[in-house]
Amino acid sequence: MLNQSAAMAEEAEVVKNKQVVLKNYATGFVKDSDFIIKTDSTMSLKVPESSSKGVLVKNFYLSCDPYLSFLLQKSDSSLEAQFSRFSLGSTINGFGVAKVVDSRHPKFEKGDLVWGITGWEEYSLIAEPDSLFKIEHTDVPLSHYTGLLGMPGLTAYGGLFEVCNPKKGEKVFVSAASGAVGQLVGQFAKLTGCHVVGSAGSREKCTHGSVLQKFLVIHVRADGHVLLSFHVWPLASFSVEIAFSISSITQDPVDLLKNKLGFDDAFNYKEEQGLDAALKRYFPEGIDIYFENVGGKMLDAVLLNMRMHGRIAVCGLISQYNLEKPEGLYNVASILFKRLRVEGFAVFDYLHLYPKFLDLVLPQIRAKKITYVEDIAEGLENGPAALVGLFSGRNVGKQVVLVARE
Repeated sequence: MLNQSAAMAEEAEVVKNKQVVLKNYATGFVKDSDFIIKTDSTMSLKVPESSSKGVLVKNFYLSCDPYLSFLLQKSDSSLEAQFSRFSLGSTINGFGVAKVVDSRHPKFEKGDLVWGITGWEEYSLIAEPDSLFKIEHTDVPLSHYTGLLGMPGLTAYGGLFEVCNPKKGEKVFVSAASGAVGQLVGQFAKLTGCHVVGSAGSREKCTHGSVLQKFLVIHVRADGHVLLSFHVWPLASFSVEIAFSISSITQDPVDLLKNKLGFDDAFNYKEEQGLDAALKRYFPEGIDIYFENVGGKMLDAVLLNMRMHGRIAVCGLISQYNLEKPEGLYNVASILFKRLRVEGFAVFDYLHLYPKFLDLVLPQIRAKKITYVEDIAEGLENGPAALVGLFSGRNVGKQVVLVARE
C-alpha cells in the first residue's frame, strides 16, 4: 500500500513551467514586445497515458536561429512544410538540448540527454520524439549540441561537402562568417585545404554576449555581471562571477575570424566602400565556392566575382527576412555565362548523414583543431531579447539561451 501511494504521489508531481509565448505576429523585425514570459503554467512530470510514445524533457539549452523569423510571421512561408507556424498565445519552439524526465517511447529512457525540436519552456512534453537525437558523446559541452554538434554543424557539413564538394586549393568565401554556421564552414573548408575568406559585421556586434574559446564560456547575467565558466573536460567545471559590464569586452570580428577561427583572411563588410571592389581585392582570381548566409547586395556582388563552374550553397538570406520588400538581384546573368551551380538546401536533407558528420568532427574537436564560439544568454526570460538580437547582428557566434544547468 505504501509503495502504491508513493507511486501515485510521484505520478501526481507537478512543477511550475516558465514559457515564452507568442503575443503578436512579427511585422518587419522581430521585437521583444512580440513575446510574453508566462510564469503561471505547470507541468506534470509524468507522460500522460494518452501519449503512447511521448517523452517529457527538462530543457537545458535553446537555440536562436534565423529560420524562426518565418514562423513568427503571419504570412505563409515555404518552411511551413517542415515547421508549423506558431499560433498566437502558444509556446514557441526550436532546437534545444534537454534531459529525459519520463518516457513512453522505446528509444528513450529517463536520464537520457537529447537534442532536437523542443519548446521554449522549462519542461516540454514531446508527443512525437522520433526526430530527437540521443546524445552519446558527453565529453564536450552540452551547449555544443545546439550548434557545433547540432543543426548548425550538420548544416555547415551538408552545404559545404554535399552541395559544393570542395577541393584542395579552391577559393571559398563565407558570408556571416562569425555566425553559428559560417564559423564552421570556414574551418571545415580549411581542413580540406581551401583558401578561405569570411565577411562579418561591425565591431559593435561584438560588444554584447559571450564567447566560448576552447574551454572558456562567458555568460552574461541579466544584471550585466559576467560569469566565467571553465570547462576541463571531462574532469570538472567551475565558475566565478566578476562584477563588470560585458560592454567592456570587445572582439573585432575580423580578428576573431583570422586569429581564432583560422580563416586566411576576413573583412568587415560595413567598412567597405563597395562589396564588388572588396571581393576583387580578396579574390583577384575569383571565387570557386560561396557559402551564402546573407543574400541581397552581398549575393549580387558575389555573382560578379565567381569563377567559371563555381558553386553557391544557399543556406540563408538573413538580410532579407525582415524586409517588407526584399531586394532584387541584378547580376543573375553571371549564373548563365559562368555556368554556375546555385543550390538551396536545408538541414533536413542531410539528417541521415549525422553519424558520418560526427565521425568527421568529433576527432577534430578532441584534437582541438576546431574552435567554436557561442553567445550565451542566461535565463529563459532573456530568450526573446537574444532572439531579437540575432537579426541586428548583436551576437558573436552561435546564439544560445541557457534555461537550466545540468
